[in-house]
Amino acid sequence: MKVAFHTLGCKVNQYETEALCLKFREQGYEIVEETEFADIYVINTCTVTGLADRKSRQYIRRMKKLNPKSIVAVTGCYAQIRPEEVGHVAGVDIVAGTNEKGNLIGYVEEFLKQRQPQIHVLPYEELDAYEETGLVTATESRTRAFIKIQEGCDRFCSYCVIPYARGRVRSRAPEDVVAEARGLLDQGFKELVLTGINTALYGTEEGFSREENGLFGIEIILDKLERLEGDFRVRLSSLEPAVVDKDYVKQLLGYEKLCHHLHLSAQSGSDRILRAMNRPYSRQDYLEIVKVLRESDPQYAVTTDLIAGFPGETEADFQDSLRLIKEAGFSKVHGFQYSKRPLTKAASMEGQIPAPVKKARNQRLMEAGEQAAQAFFQENQGSVRRVLLEEYQGQAGADGYVTGFTDNYIRVYVPASEKEGAGLVNSFGFVRLGEPFREGMKGSFVD
Repeated sequence: MKVAFHTLGCKVNQYETEALCLKFREQGYEIVEETEFADIYVINTCTVTGLADRKSRQYIRRMKKLNPKSIVAVTGCYAQIRPEEVGHVAGVDIVAGTNEKGNLIGYVEEFLKQRQPQIHVLPYEELDAYEETGLVTATESRTRAFIKIQEGCDRFCSYCVIPYARGRVRSRAPEDVVAEARGLLDQGFKELVLTGINTALYGTEEGFSREENGLFGIEIILDKLERLEGDFRVRLSSLEPAVVDKDYVKQLLGYEKLCHHLHLSAQSGSDRILRAMNRPYSRQDYLEIVKVLRESDPQYAVTTDLIAGFPGETEADFQDSLRLIKEAGFSKVHGFQYSKRPLTKAASMEGQIPAPVKKARNQRLMEAGEQAAQAFFQENQGSVRRVLLEEYQGQAGADGYVTGFTDNYIRVYVPASEKEGAGLVNSFGFVRLGEPFREGMKGSFVD
């Protein structure tokens, strides 16, 4: 039977879909593209915003139209938070919560026998065990692979529904992470991206076995990966300034394989709004982390998330966010309009911001973020960075570019012929950065 997947949302969802693909393939199913005719469609959903819910429903309907007789299985965060709502979307046959993905093949085979709608969702209180999905040793990418190391979050930011969708903090056993890393390196991958629902919380839960060498949290994994042989690098998908501080970041700078790029979700530049969000740091705390990073490398990349229009946000509060973009010198800003989410405190707060104001503020965030990105490119111009070359992009009737990312997460385009470019894919090269180009920079190889 043919199975197609569609994934919405975060890197964790993408990783979990890869794991599901491998499981289905191992059981004899044929994996096809999501736009193709399939017997089974699996939609891995997101619920971080109302827009994410809406997109999830759209894809359910879209994929069912490809084969009206197909089985549609919906999993992920939207399925976990609103299983009955998802179950009532026309065409849905199976609803599986976030800790039920590993059982999805069994649910599909049960449906094939009984043809009865199914909902399999554990209550929040029971989302307390790390669900092993098996070792992922192959992905669609040829160069970069994700490794999930952690599940759940206990921060309960007032705007965020994800703790309810993903449950308590639980961490993957270090030996399983290392085993997966070895398998991926043996397959030829050159970059390992550590990801989780709140990666900074790795190893922080009660009862987690501590290392004898005194390491704590994400360092447990970084130390083990640092010791592995091979020419590869490690990237963190994100860290929370609500968990790490400037002193902890100083410790991370000692790991040579760790890329000079951190995604630190600020969410707001206003101390007043940060308190309302239940984010336990100030804008100054955040800027001190950035200062530590830039003292180690002036071109250290910091990317972030910012929310526009949180309840009660004044124009002055919003201006604080705009100033933070400039002061932190972000290389990229992901702006989001505040969205009411079920179960969260912010949904019932006074001072809800009108949609047109949220939209306008978010547009201003993105414009300020683009200006910061261009300034970051200019600061990097003329510097030499190590680049992981990932693909060749041809041009009609002319040579194209071999492209990849620097360690500080700038996409670089180096002119190359098709033959030369194809031969360079999945290798490292030193590149001198030139002028801004497309969403990154042009470059030239340095001998």
